Amino acid sequence: MQPLSPRVATDTAYELPIPVVPRALRHLPRAAAAQLWAAVHLPGLEAAEKLAQLASVCQRFTPRVSLVPPDGLLLEVQGSLQLFAGVAGLTVALTAECRRVSTCPVIAFAPLPLAALTAARAGKALVITSLAQLTGQLAPLPLRALCWPDETLARLARVGVRTIGAVLRLPRAAFARRFGAAQLAMLDALTGRAPQVHASFRPPERFRRRRELDYELTDHGRLLVALAPLFAALGEFLTARQCGVLQLEGRLWHRHGAPTLCILQLAAPCAEAQHLAALFGEHLQRQPLPAAVRACELRAAALIPHLPGCRSLWQAGEHGGDTGNETCGLIELLHARLGAGTVHGLAVRDEHRPESAWALTVPPAASAPRDPARRAARAAAARRPLWILPAPQPLAVQDGWPQRHGPLRLVSEPERIESGWWDGGEIARDYYAALDAHGVRLWVFRERAAPHGWFLHGVFG
Repeated sequence: MQPLSPRVATDTAYELPIPVVPRALRHLPRAAAAQLWAAVHLPGLEAAEKLAQLASVCQRFTPRVSLVPPDGLLLEVQGSLQLFAGVAGLTVALTAECRRVSTCPVIAFAPLPLAALTAARAGKALVITSLAQLTGQLAPLPLRALCWPDETLARLARVGVRTIGAVLRLPRAAFARRFGAAQLAMLDALTGRAPQVHASFRPPERFRRRRELDYELTDHGRLLVALAPLFAALGEFLTARQCGVLQLEGRLWHRHGAPTLCILQLAAPCAEAQHLAALFGEHLQRQPLPAAVRACELRAAALIPHLPGCRSLWQAGEHGGDTGNETCGLIELLHARLGAGTVHGLAVRDEHRPESAWALTVPPAASAPRDPARRAARAAAARRPLWILPAPQPLAVQDGWPQRHGPLRLVSEPERIESGWWDGGEIARDYYAALDAHGVRLWVFRERAAPHGWFLHGVFG
């Protein structure tokens, strides 16, 4: 009996041969043959923001751009070759963009992303367009291009394995047992035995809309009407992305001169167009216009993830109703009407001296994370009065006891504070809580140095 030949019968009289796939390529995924990856290695690049900036620029070559920190980019460019005169033209364009970041790149091409990146890290500007050439082109490259741990590279070097080709010839099971499954998985991704997924880079989103006016305006009310479509577009933009803004910039363009800037600061992330428009209107009323406005623009550079919270069943202040939204709304309204420099917050400082234990700050955002390192300082501040005098007031002393509208009665253990020797403001005091004849709770201290005077430093509520 004759053996079966590798042919298949069809409905017609023709016989089609079954395609024979080379054994070395049978394990490769089908999608790999239809891809071409460009790896950009930027030796010496340290700033992460430059890598993200370059990734944003490279999206003009292909939408599939991935970051490989700290100094690499991956681009899937198979569909872009015809637009940039093939591999040579694409290499010239990529090199020009990288030189703007003040670095000379090494660019390599391969059907698999890790293969292209490995060649670029080895300093070889290889162009591998066929899967059949992949292993042969990668074999001479040094193992250090895989960025394996130094200990692993040293152990392999002791047995004479210094290139990718040499490590690929090792038995798989023994290699995984001695050097770990992670290195074997990387070799599988390098040769296509296993697929490799890279997250696509997405540049930070920002909002920018401009409207040209039909005629010039000088009235603030009409300007708000002209800005209404821009705020509506901003609200839809933020809602679709579940984001909010903490700062909004408005620009009013004039026929001559620089534009007028209106910067709105918010106390909490907001995505409601009506609320933003109302606050911007309050801010705009205080803004003088040097000339008529011919165009207006809204910009939001930083978007913050934000989901509107659920409203409480109870009103603010009753049965534990939340007052966070009302507090932020009040801060924002005061900012818009009075200016940002008129509203302050209070922050606790890591300082033992009472007069230096607090500072004026900008009002904190509602979503600002709390610093656990300052819990001890807050706990110490809770034992002190909120009303601290600008300067301690000396108290009269009779028979060694402080007097204020009569003798004071000390009602607490002493709190000794000795600090400030390093900046010339050294103090040495014993603080007490005291009651006067009318029952007012005071915060007094006695100096530890002669003449051991008594002073009033605060009043409890």
